[in-house]
Amino acid sequence: METPVNASYDVIIVGGAMYGSSVSWWLADNPDFDGSILVVERDPTYEFCSTSHTNSCIRQQFSNEINVRVSQFGAEFVKNFREYMGNDPRVPQPVLQSYGYMYMADNEEFAGILKENQEIQAACGAGTKHLTADEIAAAYPFYNLDGIVGANHNLVDEGYFDGATLFDWWKRSAREKGVEYIANEVVAMTRNGAGTRVESVTLKSGEVISCGTVVNASGPRAVLTSRMAGIEIPVEPRKRYTFIFAAENPLDQDLPLTIDPSGVHMRTDGQYYLAGCPPYEDPAVDYDDFVEDHSIWEEKAWPAIANRIPQFEAIKLINSWAGHYAFNTLDQNAILGRHTQVENFIFVNGFSGHGFQQSPAMGRGTSELIAYGEYRSLDLSPFNYDRIERNEAFVEKAVI
Repeated sequence: METPVNASYDVIIVGGAMYGSSVSWWLADNPDFDGSILVVERDPTYEFCSTSHTNSCIRQQFSNEINVRVSQFGAEFVKNFREYMGNDPRVPQPVLQSYGYMYMADNEEFAGILKENQEIQAACGAGTKHLTADEIAAAYPFYNLDGIVGANHNLVDEGYFDGATLFDWWKRSAREKGVEYIANEVVAMTRNGAGTRVESVTLKSGEVISCGTVVNASGPRAVLTSRMAGIEIPVEPRKRYTFIFAAENPLDQDLPLTIDPSGVHMRTDGQYYLAGCPPYEDPAVDYDDFVEDHSIWEEKAWPAIANRIPQFEAIKLINSWAGHYAFNTLDQNAILGRHTQVENFIFVNGFSGHGFQQSPAMGRGTSELIAYGEYRSLDLSPFNYDRIERNEAFVEKAVI
């Protein structure tokens, strides 16, 4: 267990995976911020964190304008990653595989919602098209479209990318810019007498470290961190399954990330294909529960895949895993910003499965909040914590 160099830091970030590293990199890269930053990560192997289990997908198909804008910046950031990293020749340039999402509707009511969403996305400049079943069949003849009445699809800056490259270089670059990462665990926080600030955090190794700002970047464990400051948030770990499979008769064109009405999604993944889905029932699980239920593949995923794409009746499972969503039970949207009473406690939590694609914009916005006291690039206030306190959902109709 590593101990910090100093006894006090301007910013302490609890959690060093995608969001801890995004916030720390954006802060360290900001010439207007010269404070000290400590990132505390309980598992520096990152073996079980959501970052390690991500499918690195990105879409603009949301029903709220701010979610569309957030992902549009995410796409811009991925496509210009090396430039954002100062044109460092060591930094690889990730490719954004723009196969698009094929968001299918099996009833007129949901098709109507997709049409409304398409109008919102198009108004933001997204390339989303609403397709009839005939138009889907003309572009992708391999689908069985029985029961499908329409779909939304976008081939511009929508698909998947190598998220591990972003994470690795954010972490590496942040360290080079002076951010201190330690393998340790925050186990307690001490507030001032009025309860309006966190004055210090206590580490598992025993050190008590003073802090100016605390950032909760604890993924599915977010509520465990917030409770140390006397704060409840509606974030819990929910299990999600990913399957990698080979097809005996591969498709002769790329498979968009297809969201089937069954709840199973699937897409091209290099020479293989990737599919994913939630379990039959979706309760909160233990923080260390990554056990797979193999019946999910046999009884849910495979039948849905073979039904939607008859060419996939003969497939072979190559790999599979279960990961955790940091699931916001109120509205499945991010929780950002400062707490209303504990003013130096900042949230970057509850991303409910779209954290990777949102990490460039949310990390940038959180760093602006710390450096300037306000969001400057995008107004992220709809995600602020105060809606949690009011029990006021920020509803997103396009949830996967």
